[in-house]
Amino acid sequence: MVTFVWAIQILFALFLIILILLHSPKGDGIAGIGGASHIFSSQKSAEKGLNKFTAIVAAVFIICTFLLGYGIVR
Repeated sequence: MVTFVWAIQILFALFLIILILLHSPKGDGIAGIGGASHIFSSQKSAEKGLNKFTAIVAAVFIICTFLLGYGIVR
């Protein structure tokens, strides 16, 4: 069972790296000083889906980390 959780954790770690690299940069630049950076910050539906999928993959990764770290899975 431990090897199964390790395999899932490694697989989801790779997915998480790829998904984070797929995100568009969110740098405010100089517009962040005056608060004008939120004027043109509308999310498209594809980016919303990518955000949700990244959150799910991160949650599974964190759960696997806790299971392995606390020795719950044997």
